[in-house]
Amino acid sequence: MEERALGASGVSITRIILGCGNFGGIGSSPAFFGRGTSKGDAFRLMDTAWDGGVTSFDTADAYGGGRSERFIGEWLTTKGAHVRDRIVIATKTFNPMGDGADQGLGRARIHRQIDASLQRLGVERVALYLAHEFDSQTPQEETLEAFADGIRAGKIGAVGASNFGAEQLAEALELSRLEGLPRYEWVQNGFSLLECGDIETVFPLLREHALGYTPFSPLAGGWLTGKYRRNEPPPTGSRMTLRPEPYAGYASDRVFTALEKLEREAAGRGVSMAALALAWALSLPELTGVVVGPGCAEHLVPAFEALEIDLSRTDRNHLMEVFR
Repeated sequence: MEERALGASGVSITRIILGCGNFGGIGSSPAFFGRGTSKGDAFRLMDTAWDGGVTSFDTADAYGGGRSERFIGEWLTTKGAHVRDRIVIATKTFNPMGDGADQGLGRARIHRQIDASLQRLGVERVALYLAHEFDSQTPQEETLEAFADGIRAGKIGAVGASNFGAEQLAEALELSRLEGLPRYEWVQNGFSLLECGDIETVFPLLREHALGYTPFSPLAGGWLTGKYRRNEPPPTGSRMTLRPEPYAGYASDRVFTALEKLEREAAGRGVSMAALALAWALSLPELTGVVVGPGCAEHLVPAFEALEIDLSRTDRNHLMEVFR
């Protein structure tokens, strides 16, 4: 599978990144810790991803209350050095590890969370480490200094910013320049045909500073797969039945009309809706790779299919117009 350099991090990643956010839970929500993708299914997902050429895995300390990192670490112990040495792990910190636990990007907490992540993953160093959210309670300088400590100690490589707005990112980049601190080399925000505001706000910063971009939720929580239909209840066990809050705003006639148009576009090309939506994202020059979070191994098929779809700039703009 094609790899691309991630900003100026010195790390190359595959265009498809395996999102492990549902391993042992559903994201960072304590209410769902212990649920989500079982260890056996997670192992099958990682095997399928590896067999398909995916060598970049995305996780976070709070996913599944630590279970996601632990599953990855246990999977790595079953593999030989040829696998362990090629897997590029990105992990993150900010969210609490359980009800009532602390959160944020304070210096002492980052030190503690890095060590805990390394222990769960069973590694001495992770190549990629991210701030999982912007922390309005902690000066960005303190956070960047903590990341510098981790880099000097050889525990983490490059650092990135997840769920940052343009102003927050710009402030961090300026601090890094002025203070000689590590800078965020890439951004990981929610991004899809249904959520593409970063094109106007964050993308100019990506281009100005030569940053990478690895968006999550490129299928908008499953909305771009065709599983949600006008005037029909959501499928049992889907995100709209388990954790609908992030996606509730999509349930509108305007969105359903756009989805129906996307379905026709996909059918005309002989591909799935999910594959076409992923191909649209991958066609944007600013994107380094996309984080896909499949619920089972079969759900990786559209991601691999998307790599074979060639969209022109005209095609890309046309699909964007469908959702405006």
